[in-house]
Amino acid sequence: MKTVVIAQLNNIEEIVKIDSEVMGNDSRRKYIKEAIEEGRCLVAKKDNFIVGFLIFNTHFFDCSFISLVIVSPIERRKGYATFLIKYFENISPTKKIFSSTNQSNINMQKVFEANGFIRSGFVENLDEGDPEIIYFKLT
Repeated sequence: MKTVVIAQLNNIEEIVKIDSEVMGNDSRRKYIKEAIEEGRCLVAKKDNFIVGFLIFNTHFFDCSFISLVIVSPIERRKGYATFLIKYFENISPTKKIFSSTNQSNINMQKVFEANGFIRSGFVENLDEGDPEIIYFKLT
């Protein structure tokens, strides 16, 4: 059964493990811990096991910004990213939601577009030769 809940500190090892599977290291441990402590991290669970997470903030011009949507590689293409995004849309502190992904990340672009986000611009020079596409949705 799929569920989404607000992450708790006792979830940190499972979350960092998933992030490490994707990133190749645990360099975002402190960032993830802070998001959990501030109530800005959601987790998707399958039968009580964490399979993905979403981190958000409101630092983007006082609008909600989804900074990370990460799903365990073995659980991808099963709707967990959409499940996390839809849950967040219902609890978002602002009506405007922004996010971004690299131009090279075609799969995440498809997730955003399938969930009603539209392209709102791009930022160059973050990752050399791979512009960041900004996405927007009004809820």
